[in-house]
Amino acid sequence: MRNGALLAILLAVCAGNAVDLDTIEVWRQLAFVVVAVAAYLHGRHLPVRREWQLFLAAAVVCAGFAVAEFWVGVGMVAVLALFTGLPWLAGRFRRQQAELVAAGQDRVAHLQREGELVAEHAALRERARIASELHDALGHELALLSLRAGALELLPDLPQRHREAVTEVRAGAVAATDRLREVVGVLRERAAPGPPVAETVADLVERARAAGMTVTAEFPPGPLDGDVYRVVREALTNAARHAPRAPVSLRVRSERGELEVSVSNPLPDPVSDPLDSGAPRRGTGSGLAGLRERLRDAGATLAVHDDGGRFTVTARWPATPAPGEGR
Repeated sequence: MRNGALLAILLAVCAGNAVDLDTIEVWRQLAFVVVAVAAYLHGRHLPVRREWQLFLAAAVVCAGFAVAEFWVGVGMVAVLALFTGLPWLAGRFRRQQAELVAAGQDRVAHLQREGELVAEHAALRERARIASELHDALGHELALLSLRAGALELLPDLPQRHREAVTEVRAGAVAATDRLREVVGVLRERAAPGPPVAETVADLVERARAAGMTVTAEFPPGPLDGDVYRVVREALTNAARHAPRAPVSLRVRSERGELEVSVSNPLPDPVSDPLDSGAPRRGTGSGLAGLRERLRDAGATLAVHDDGGRFTVTARWPATPAPGEGR
C-alpha cells in the first residue's frame, strides 16, 4: 500500500511538472531528472500490486488536458512515459533479474543440501546393512563357538584347569555376542538388502552339526533364496545361544508356490541345563526384529511362537503369480 502511494506521488509530481512546457524553468528541468531517478529506484526496490492501474489513471488525467489544449495533454502523456514509466520499468526489470539470480542460487543450494541428504541416507543404509550382516554372520559364529566350548566343558575326563579355561572361553563368547548385539542395536536402523549368500542351507546345517548341535533337517532339493538362509541362520543362532543342548527341527516346505520355513527347538530348564545362558528367550532381539523388517520388505512374514516349552520361528513367502494371472 505504501509503495503504491509513493508511485502515485511520483506520477503526480511528474504530471504536474509537465504542464506548460513552453516556459519551463531550469529547476523544473532538474525536477524531471530527480523524478526519473526516483522512479527507477522505486521500480528497483519497491514492488507494487496492480501498478498498471496507477499508470493508467495518471495517463487518463493527462489525456484529459488534451480536451482543453491538445498539445498540452499530449506533452504531459509523453513526459509521464519518458521520465516515470520508462525508468520505473527499467528498475523493475533489474529487480526481477536480481530475484531470478537469487532464486537460482537458492535452487543450487537446495540441490546441494538434497544431494548431501541423499548421500547421508545412502551411508546410513550401508551402515545398517553392514550391521545386519555383522550381527547375522558373526553372531552365528560366536554362538557355535560357545556351543563347542560348552561341549568341551562337559567332558568328564577334562582336567579341572582346562575346564576352567574352556568355561572362560564360553563366557567370553557369550559376552562378545551380547556386546555385538548392543553395538548392532546402535548401528542398525532399517536394514538394507544384503549381498547374495554363497553358503547353502545344507552347508549351514552341516556346520551346526559339526559344532555339536543336533539338527533334524527336511528341505526340498535345489537352491533356496538367500532370505531362507538368513532365517535358518538366525534361528540356529538363537538355539545355540539359548538352548545349546536341545535338538533343533528344521523344515522347509514348498506347496503351490508358497514357501514356509519352520525352525523349532524345546526350551531347556535353567536348573537342569548348566549351559543355559539365562538370556531372554522371547523373540524380541535385534536379530529377529531386523529379519522381520527384511522379510516384510520382500513381501514375506516372520512369526515367533513361545509356548513356554518350545520355541518356534516360522517364515512364510506367498506364492508369486505367474505372468498373465489375475488379468
